Amino acid sequence: MKYGETIERLMAEFGKLPGIGARSAERLAFHILKSSSQEAMSLAKAIADVKTRIHPCRECFNIAEAELCPVCGDDRRDHGVICVVEQPKDLLAIESTGSYRGVYHVLMGQIAPLEGVEAGDLTIDALVDRVRKGGVKEVILATNPTVSGDATALHIISLLSPLGVSITRLARGLPSGGQIEYAGKSILSDAINERRAVKE
Repeated sequence: MKYGETIERLMAEFGKLPGIGARSAERLAFHILKSSSQEAMSLAKAIADVKTRIHPCRECFNIAEAELCPVCGDDRRDHGVICVVEQPKDLLAIESTGSYRGVYHVLMGQIAPLEGVEAGDLTIDALVDRVRKGGVKEVILATNPTVSGDATALHIISLLSPLGVSITRLARGLPSGGQIEYAGKSILSDAINERRAVKE
């Protein structure tokens, strides 16, 4: 052991975090060692609170501290429009635009058989149940524009189509300020296929 069992154990735990290598784990461990007891205990409590106080929203599976997340608990939102996203961070990205006033459904991943993730591992059944209960006018599929994201969207479409709800997908295409010569083939293809009539 290089630094003693206690510090080595802390470094090993930091090393399990994504994007943290041996050197970064060492720096973090010594930062904690040099911090005041109050600062270190505050960090430890914050980590413990995340694991004990945070849970999935009962309705949409977003992260929440209460039974419902802030979006589902907001009566001013349009609960008849559900935007389906893969992860809570996707929800936050859409919320940051300020242009969406419906609610969400978080799948907690995407169908990826090669990674061992099947449809049953996601919250798709709960989404179908929400639509079956009635009151939902539209389901917006906002899965990522990847092979797995598209496969997930197609699976959801096959389940929701018989229920008579309107199903839409986010438009795709060229980003604002982008240049056509640098756009990838899939982006250009989506831009052509999702073209709209010019308003006069």
